[in-house]
Amino acid sequence: MDPPVVPRARLDGWQCIDETTERAFTAGFVSVDASTVRYERDATEPPRPFCFASRLRIRPATAPNPALTALVERRARSGFRDRLAERDIEDIEHRGDREIAVDDPKASRATLSTFRGVTGVGSGDRRVPVEALLAVWTAGEYLLGGGAYPLDEASYPPGESPSDARRELLGIVRGMESPDDRSEAEL
Repeated sequence: MDPPVVPRARLDGWQCIDETTERAFTAGFVSVDASTVRYERDATEPPRPFCFASRLRIRPATAPNPALTALVERRARSGFRDRLAERDIEDIEHRGDREIAVDDPKASRATLSTFRGVTGVGSGDRRVPVEALLAVWTAGEYLLGGGAYPLDEASYPPGESPSDARRELLGIVRGMESPDDRSEAEL
């Protein structure tokens, strides 16, 4: 199973760091596998912005429905918090959820969850605030996208800001599509 497709034009300055397929969770007789690709922003000092795109395969095969969507969103938020902690982001707070549109006209609106935390940088005592975003939506299957970026101006080169990082991350997430919906010519 391939992960979602992110248009190459939206990944300018990003480097693919990992691609995996793993068992995301099991709930009773239902299992969920996730195929995920992860990227980090090139040439920035830590903490580096990162993003990911995941596609879920649910067994037994089940069409998206409200109860399943609520379960997927809940488990995705929990798993995302764990991933943030693995990246040494601490004091993680869920700041809220809202709906956003994605570029795929056949997809549902995404539920976007916002988190805030802090991370230490280097051997000093510098603590950097971080914002993390997680989006979950359906396009005949469940897709997840998101990432995190520092909120302090010192983490960016002149002329760039946390607002630019947020806009770029949301553009990447909104552009994701199921690989089954794309032809190689469009990539």
